[in-house]
Amino acid sequence: MLPPVKNISRRQFTIAGLAAAGSARFAPKLAATPLGLPIGCQTWPVRQTIGKDFEGTLRQLAAMGYQNIEMCSPPDYKDLGFGPLASMPAAEMREKIQAAGLRCESCHYPFAGLKPHLDERLSYAKELGLKQMIISTFWLPKDAQMADWLRAAADANKLGERTRAAGIQLGFHNHDFEFHKLGGDLIYDKLMGEFDPQLIKMQFQVSVVSLGYQAADYFEKYPGRFISIHLQDWSPEQKKEVALGQGVVDWNRLFAAAKKAGVKNYFVELEGDDLKTSVPFLRGL
Repeated sequence: MLPPVKNISRRQFTIAGLAAAGSARFAPKLAATPLGLPIGCQTWPVRQTIGKDFEGTLRQLAAMGYQNIEMCSPPDYKDLGFGPLASMPAAEMREKIQAAGLRCESCHYPFAGLKPHLDERLSYAKELGLKQMIISTFWLPKDAQMADWLRAAADANKLGERTRAAGIQLGFHNHDFEFHKLGGDLIYDKLMGEFDPQLIKMQFQVSVVSLGYQAADYFEKYPGRFISIHLQDWSPEQKKEVALGQGVVDWNRLFAAAKKAGVKNYFVELEGDDLKTSVPFLRGL
């Protein structure tokens, strides 16, 4: 802080001016981001390298422009690339993530692994610094009936009571499964009716636009029920997920609706180069 104007000599003024100019010259350029939140990515797309070279993978994500990551629970995804991380203490993982210039407040858990190991997963999550634990769908059999889905949702509410008591929000991540109908009812809508709005917050996977469902429609339909988003775009011509901005998603509408829906973070989840090229698109919105 500079001294009052009346006490500044010409020499002091010159030095202060040069210092300010130098600071401006070397200060990092600030770029706007949607919702004013750090741009995040899910670590699933880098599953081939994250267990082999954790620190190197983190540095690569940071170099792409990511500021926030969402982990997959190492012991629950041990056969899917995350196994070597299962023995790493949470405090050490947190230090490595921060050293790369990243943050991590959210992690995915399969429901079948979370239920029997909740106390252990909670302890690790708190030490890692998580604010959200996300159920990566229920992974029910293909022939599951609506009663099976609702029974699983009731069980999730019970887990949500325990995570809430520990200061962590439990969430639910959809795949395409929930956007099919049983007996004329959309599974997703029935789950929304069963989940306790305070105990279970939703993480919406935008890729269901391929089935004709728009994220913004659900943000508007269920205000206050969402905490997070997984970002993908979809090309009807190529019939595949594409980098953000290269498909049919109306991103301005999506983020405007997400703000009202209460979204706290978002994570790009795309394979290969699409993970990298989506960052400048988000910064340009």
